[in-house]
Amino acid sequence: MHLGRTARITLRIGAGLGFAVIYVPLLLVLVNSLNPDRSASWPPPGLTLHWWSVAAHNSGARAALWVSVKAGLGATAIALVLGTLIAFAVARHRFFGRDTVSFVVVLPIALPGIVTGIALNSAFGTVLAPLGVGLGLFTVIVGHATFCIVVVFNNVVARLRRTASSYEEAAMDLGATTFRAFADVTFPLVRSALLAGGLLAFALSFDEIVVTTFTAGPGIETLPIWIFGNMTRPQQAPVVNVVAAVLVLLSVVPIYVAQRLSADTATSSRV
Repeated sequence: MHLGRTARITLRIGAGLGFAVIYVPLLLVLVNSLNPDRSASWPPPGLTLHWWSVAAHNSGARAALWVSVKAGLGATAIALVLGTLIAFAVARHRFFGRDTVSFVVVLPIALPGIVTGIALNSAFGTVLAPLGVGLGLFTVIVGHATFCIVVVFNNVVARLRRTASSYEEAAMDLGATTFRAFADVTFPLVRSALLAGGLLAFALSFDEIVVTTFTAGPGIETLPIWIFGNMTRPQQAPVVNVVAAVLVLLSVVPIYVAQRLSADTATSSRV
């Protein structure tokens, strides 16, 4: 498709404005985390790492970070197992309602977070409360897993659809058992897709706040909830900026690695 000079310039300006809307606020958070002024005046009178030191010794932020890590790891583990199993069922087998299963798996990430949160809160209260299980870290992990499964499923099913099942059939024709064929043939082919899906799932869980609000019990505070709760406290504003900057950096790394893995997977499948 050939574009004229005016169209190319218009597209570049539009893309530049779009990127500016997305990334300039993130850069401002990073700059404010280095601002020596507690009130975050602009432009900053200088740069300092003092607030980074204060944030590192903040017990509330460290506890919230650890809760987020545990919730992210738990949700990612569940998503890897269930998302992979569903992906293999959909991609490798034909059965009645296969398209419906795919739709149901993908639906949670398309629903508004507040709808998912209210539904999970009601379900936990109805099912778990009579059993003596209240809201806590377990319910947060289950809540996050509902949408983390989607990214694992999408990555794995896309990789399986680009990979012929003849590889596994050939291995079994040579005497390999089903599990042996999976370990020696199938798993190496989908390994990068699994890793990319796991990294994206962890990043989604780590940043989640709406579903967490409805599924976390008393005393359970993830890092996004800690940031939201301390935003209105003037004395905590510099520390919040630091924690927000750290949260951005921690989210960018897995997403970048997952994107590279997905690109490498797509390239290798075309070779």
